[in-house]
Amino acid sequence: MLTTKQKVYLRSLAQKIKPVCQIGKDGLSDNLMETVLNYLKKHELMKISILQNSYVTFDEAEEFFKEEGIEFVQAIGRQIVLYKENEELEDRIKLPIKK
Repeated sequence: MLTTKQKVYLRSLAQKIKPVCQIGKDGLSDNLMETVLNYLKKHELMKISILQNSYVTFDEAEEFFKEEGIEFVQAIGRQIVLYKENEELEDRIKLPIKK
């Protein structure tokens, strides 16, 4: 569980990245989850855009990704930001310390 301070830090990092994949009319699928998990193993932080023709809500997306231990950092506009820590990475994201 991320603290507010950690989420703010991750949001600031996410401003600089572009959406990596999209959720379209197919919605939330196993292929999407596999893609997200593979990307997060290498980068820890990702941005996904939800297309206009998708019926997926932010709450549905949050529940879908929480099942795999992925943190839902932010939902803004038609984009969501996800984070999953990977301690095996050499250049991992250093979050502010929990208090």
